[in-house]
Amino acid sequence: MNELWNLYAAFFRIGILTFGGGLTMLPLLKYELVDTRKWITEDTLLECYAIGQCTPGIIAVNTATFVGYKRKGISGGIFATLGMATPSVLIITVIAMFLQALITQPIVQHALMGIRGAVCALMINTVYTLAKKSLVNPICVVICAAAFALAFLTEIPTVLIIVLAAVAGVIIDLVTGGAEK
Repeated sequence: MNELWNLYAAFFRIGILTFGGGLTMLPLLKYELVDTRKWITEDTLLECYAIGQCTPGIIAVNTATFVGYKRKGISGGIFATLGMATPSVLIITVIAMFLQALITQPIVQHALMGIRGAVCALMINTVYTLAKKSLVNPICVVICAAAFALAFLTEIPTVLIIVLAAVAGVIIDLVTGGAEK
């Protein structure tokens, strides 16, 4: 039971510090789960994150669920998910109570501007970290560039771009006989 509470506490800390969505939490996940607690490897974290991004729902919650499940089964998934969701529920409840009075305050506007800047920096760091681990050969680079172009220049849903990239990877593997690994 102690490890379940540790899962809850770890994801509560991540949840309370995650501003800006799923990509910004990746450095926090890496620090807390891979570097500090050594619960999972960086590769496992990236796999859980990728699955969390591809499944319906909030990336942060999905990733917490997958990591918790890998660590302690169904109850681990539940505790990790609750840990990730609790801060958001609490913060949203408090903000909703005071929103109209707070949002017009200049200090709140400036704080949000600062948070947006930090979130952009964290996202760039995450993209760089993922690129170093993921773009391992020219084929991966071409698929990445094509996916970026599709996402940036078209209205194609993200899920379809991911499926197309997976299909391209399988086709290339079949054509090259697995030589591009």
